[in-house]
Amino acid sequence: MYMKRKNVFLRMVVCIFLLTAVLVSAWTLWADNAVKETFYTVESDRLPSAFGGFRIAHVTDLHNDTLGDDNAALLAQLQRAQPDIIAVTGDLIDCRVPNMQIALAFMQKAVQIAPVYYVTGNHEAALYAEYPSFEKQLIQVGVTVLNNEAVTLTKNGQTITLLGLADPNATTMDSNDRISLMQTYTAQGFTVVLSHRPEIFDEYCTAQADLVLTGHAHGGQIRIPFIGGIYAPGQGLLPEYDAGVFTRGNTVMYISRGIGNSLFPIRFNNRPELPVITLQTTAIG
Repeated sequence: MYMKRKNVFLRMVVCIFLLTAVLVSAWTLWADNAVKETFYTVESDRLPSAFGGFRIAHVTDLHNDTLGDDNAALLAQLQRAQPDIIAVTGDLIDCRVPNMQIALAFMQKAVQIAPVYYVTGNHEAALYAEYPSFEKQLIQVGVTVLNNEAVTLTKNGQTITLLGLADPNATTMDSNDRISLMQTYTAQGFTVVLSHRPEIFDEYCTAQADLVLTGHAHGGQIRIPFIGGIYAPGQGLLPEYDAGVFTRGNTVMYISRGIGNSLFPIRFNNRPELPVITLQTTAIG
């Protein structure tokens, strides 16, 4: 009798374990491909009143991924967000298995939703031989590529600056050069910096950038409640800058968890993300 009860108990334990494993696997597979739209508002007294309500959709770390046929699902989310611009902060492609056609097809359709501004990530930098051709094709489909360059956005006669920093591996600029470049524009007025790397947060703060949009960390890949991400490239274990909002002084940095995966193919408790940032002014008058 004792052995029978023991065998029944063991079978129950095995069944519960297997069922749990199946449910966790199914949930992880679903979550790994279900992009979450995150809405965040940035307020600043330096923002011109004409740009109140200005919306930026932030795409990063696509890594050749496809959500729906030809990224139809992601494009539909972008369409619903009704952005004024789309900011793409690198790693559209994956240097290990580069498929530039996926990225180009996505960008060709994205520019029909809103103007698209793009900066390189470390994966584009790693494809130094192939990248010039890829960049040329991006420009041909209507993407504005910012390689340590800025553009002025104008609305009702008022302006803000959009500055794109090339990935550190794709340029000869060092930390001081980047800070100096950012300060050139932040001294003139409200500046949004597009950059792949969150780990150089100190540089953004030193330059007093108003808003910085970054990716690269993939949310820490595996996220543990109350702890955060486990690992991020450029930061290692338990990264300080893994996802979400970081503020110091007047500088706000938003780190998107990104969309695709790279070396590690699965996320856990870490859904892909499409942030939509709305600018608001706190200036009086």
